[in-house]
Amino acid sequence: MVLEVAILNVIPGLEDEFLKAFSIAQRIISRMAGYISHQLKRCVENASRFILLVEWEKLTDHTEGFRGSKEYQEWKKMLHHFYDPFPVVEHYADVQM
Repeated sequence: MVLEVAILNVIPGLEDEFLKAFSIAQRIISRMAGYISHQLKRCVENASRFILLVEWEKLTDHTEGFRGSKEYQEWKKMLHHFYDPFPVVEHYADVQM
């Protein structure tokens, strides 16, 4: 399992509009091959900042499957104009101890 982590800085004043768009857009990602689950959380100290956590079966399910799909183009159109700056997306794997 790979965890995608994205800090989403939404343009102040557009938070409610972003949340409405995300409520629709999340249906896109949840239908993708390799998708396991996702969570969207809002920062307590900064109401314009969110964190998106998405669990994928493997890295390429996100980087190639989702991002290379026509569904991703719809996701981009719905959400990307809300961000400033554009988010850095990182991927994390479990640590074996």
